[in-house]
Amino acid sequence: MAQKFTVKSFQEAKDNNRKISMLTAYDYSMAKIVDAAGIDSVLVGDSLGMVFQGNESTLPVTLDEIIYHTKAVVRGVKNALVVADMPFLSYHVSKEEAVRNAGRMIKEGGAEAVKMEGGTLFSETIKAVVDAQIPVMGHIGLTPQSVNAFGGFKVQGKDEQSAKRIWEDAKLLEEAGVFAITLECIPDKLAQLITKSLRIPTIGIGAGKSCDGQVLVIN
Repeated sequence: MAQKFTVKSFQEAKDNNRKISMLTAYDYSMAKIVDAAGIDSVLVGDSLGMVFQGNESTLPVTLDEIIYHTKAVVRGVKNALVVADMPFLSYHVSKEEAVRNAGRMIKEGGAEAVKMEGGTLFSETIKAVVDAQIPVMGHIGLTPQSVNAFGGFKVQGKDEQSAKRIWEDAKLLEEAGVFAITLECIPDKLAQLITKSLRIPTIGIGAGKSCDGQVLVIN
């Protein structure tokens, strides 16, 4: 019988050089399939705004929509760790609002952890959520909620200045207490450097093969 994968399992996997697998799911049926396949973690991503709702970005997704989809996914999962994205503007206004909304994801949605985008600008907010005993996965590099600021979906960290910023973001998030960090669309060498310099695991998406695990959007 498969064992339940938990937040602590992420760290145990890295410590034992075991790669972590993570896939998206937005409904009960897909969640059951992913879980039955033995995937370690299921992400209820705000990517649903694009692949499920047909929007051009993740920005229109609301907190209530994420909670709705998380409820459905949780019903289909027995062993995988369910992580749900904090959508745009659900944690940007204040620490208090961030904690309250993250709490709703756990209490109402049934998520076991939340994922929050952003580095230096949001490290204190992320720490506030962690301090509220809510497990947080960080997300740096190409952060889709910042698509307008980036001028589109583009690879990040290609020059020395931006690479240094992303590395610093990773260290700050580790200090804030996240249990893992998603690295999206950054050069393989940068992902390798960050992965080696952090105690916590890294989960890559378009960041090369050196991360401690991989996440894919499969819908």
